[in-house]
Amino acid sequence: MKITELYIYPIKSLGPLPVQRARLRRESVEYDRRFMLLKVQPDGTYKNIQITYFPECALFHQRLDGSDIVVTYRVPSPPIFTPENPEQRTELRVPLAPKLEGRELVEVSVGLSPTIAYRMGYPYDQWFTACFGFEAILVYIGDKGREVLAHKPRDHHLWRQQQPRQNGWMSSITAHVPSLGGGGSEKDKEKNDLDQLTFNDIAPFLVTSGASLRDVSSRLPEGEDMDIRRFRPNIVVDGDTGTSDGEKLAAWEEDYWGELTVTRSTGAQHRLALTANCGRCVSINVDLDKGRPSEGESGIVLKKLMADRRVDEGNKYAPVFGRYAFLAPLREGEGKRDDDNVVEIVVGDEIHVTKRLDYRDSWAWPKY
Repeated sequence: MKITELYIYPIKSLGPLPVQRARLRRESVEYDRRFMLLKVQPDGTYKNIQITYFPECALFHQRLDGSDIVVTYRVPSPPIFTPENPEQRTELRVPLAPKLEGRELVEVSVGLSPTIAYRMGYPYDQWFTACFGFEAILVYIGDKGREVLAHKPRDHHLWRQQQPRQNGWMSSITAHVPSLGGGGSEKDKEKNDLDQLTFNDIAPFLVTSGASLRDVSSRLPEGEDMDIRRFRPNIVVDGDTGTSDGEKLAAWEEDYWGELTVTRSTGAQHRLALTANCGRCVSINVDLDKGRPSEGESGIVLKKLMADRRVDEGNKYAPVFGRYAFLAPLREGEGKRDDDNVVEIVVGDEIHVTKRLDYRDSWAWPKY
C-alpha cells in the first residue's frame, strides 16, 4: 500500500488543506487544528463551531502562504443568510504562530478534554462573524495542549524513557517558520512533553482507506462518488496488500490494523499505532460545495452505513469509518528521530501493516 492523500486542518472544522508532505508530531500533524472557532451564545458562553452542527464550515477554504494561513469564504447560491456582508468576498490571513503576550484566555473543551486557549481578537473575530452571520471568535491553542483521555498506545510509557524534550511544541514550530514568535512557561513546556493533543477530537491522526471509500461510493447511485474529504482524514492509504499475488486492499480491512509502518524512499521507517475506531456522525452528509446537508442519496450516507458498519461494541450507534492513530514511541535499538521525535511522510510513501488484530477495538472514551 501507499499513502495516496494527506490533509491538514489548521483551523478546526474548516475546509481541508491537501498537502504532498506532512510532518507528524506527537500531538498532531504539524499545523493541524491549532486554531478553533467558537460561537458566542446570548448568555456570553461559547459553543464549539464544528461541521457537525455548522455545515457552513465547509464553505471556508484554507491554504498556507509562508508564515500565514490564508482563509477565504465561498458564498453559496442561495446564500446562507442575507444581506451579504462585503467582508465575505475578502481573504483573511492568520499567522501560523501568533504572539501570545496580552491575549485574552478562553476555556475550551473538546471531547471532555479541556484547555485554556488564546483569543485572537480583532480582525479575526470580525471577519468570521461577517461570514457566519453570528458572533464568532477565533482561538489558538498556543503552548497549552489537551490531555489524551483514552486509547493511548499500549507502549506510550516509553515516551518517558526517551530523551526529554527541551522545549514545547511551539518552539519547534517556530524553528521551521522564520520570524515567528511563541514560547510559554517552563511548566507549560514540561507539560507538552507528556501525552497531548491540539484541537483534534480523540487522537493526533486519523487514517482512512481508499478501498473502504469505494465501498461507500458503491452505495450511491451510478455516477456518484463519495468524497473522502467528508470523512476529514489526515492520512489516506490505498493499493495492494503487499502479498506475492498482488491481492488488492479489501474494504474495511483497516478495522483490524494495530500498527502501520511507513517506509520512506530514503529507507527511513516510522510506525503508527492505531488504537481506536472513528465512529461517524451527520457531518458525512454535508454537501461541501453548498455548506448544507446534501440532497438525494448522498444526504443519507450516514443512514446507509448504519446498516452494516455499527461494528464497535463500545459505540454501538455510530457506524465506523477509519482509525485513530498515534506516532508510536521508538523501541530499543530503533535509533533516533530528527527534530525531537518529529517525522516526515510524503504522498507515495509505502505503507505496511506490521500488526494485525484478531478483534475490533472497543470504544472506551469517558462518559458525559
